[in-house]
Amino acid sequence: MSETASSEHSLRGKRVLVVGAGSGIGRASARLLASDGAELWLAGRNLDALEAVAGELESVAGAAGGSLACRVCDAMQPDQVRDAVAEAAGDEGLDAVVTIPGGGNYAPILSYEDDRFGAEVDQNVRPQFLVLKYAGLSMVAGGGGSIVAISSTASILSSPYLAAYCAGKAAVDQMVRVAADELGARNVRVNSVRPGLTRTGATGPMFEMAPVLDRFLTEQPLARGGEPEDIGRAVRFLVGPESSWVTGQCITVDGGHTLRRFPDMEDLARQVVGEEVFEAVQQGGLPAKG
Repeated sequence: MSETASSEHSLRGKRVLVVGAGSGIGRASARLLASDGAELWLAGRNLDALEAVAGELESVAGAAGGSLACRVCDAMQPDQVRDAVAEAAGDEGLDAVVTIPGGGNYAPILSYEDDRFGAEVDQNVRPQFLVLKYAGLSMVAGGGGSIVAISSTASILSSPYLAAYCAGKAAVDQMVRVAADELGARNVRVNSVRPGLTRTGATGPMFEMAPVLDRFLTEQPLARGGEPEDIGRAVRFLVGPESSWVTGQCITVDGGHTLRRFPDMEDLARQVVGEEVFEAVQQGGLPAKG
């Protein structure tokens, strides 16, 4: 499982697990990894989506000398994560894992129901922790490897009305740093990628709302929205031998957005949660439950 100098198809023979490979950033990352010859396991909750991605990548992987397999895995479930890692590792050991799951939605911080806040933080932290834990154990036993988590610019920018999401992504970045510090002596590298506004299934509608998109682009020196491939290229770098001396880093891919600020999204948040919620919390109360 040693890392070698960069060359064409430099991932040939490397066993790589992508958790959340059925769409968006996971799909784009899988394509780049497959095109460089990786022995690739595609994992996620939707088997049909995974098989569709595998079908798209079959010729790419074959031409590069790689392989593809699909595995259903709900990354909130420890046994499913453990089993997915074990299958991808096989007898030869796991070389790299990429973990994407997470998500959230707009709400004023004072409006969160007590349990909902923790659940949304958990939605972003738990999958990353479980993948890191079980992949890390496999890599320590096998002599090393690379773990790449997907974070967000929301981990470092104040993003009003996304408090739980921001807290969860900030926790991912700090977990990555601590894990890299602990595991470096075992030749396990741990890094994250922080996407800016990137076109995925979850954010696609924002790209169709010109006023919303324009607010983001005015806060970016490179005034275009991100595509999944933009993030996939950073993932590919962190998986591969080119980054063999890189660990504990949170690499931001955002068109320069974090040089400035998060745009005002109050109107969108009001649409999501309802005017009555905003009015209630501004008066120091919560709307009555119906």
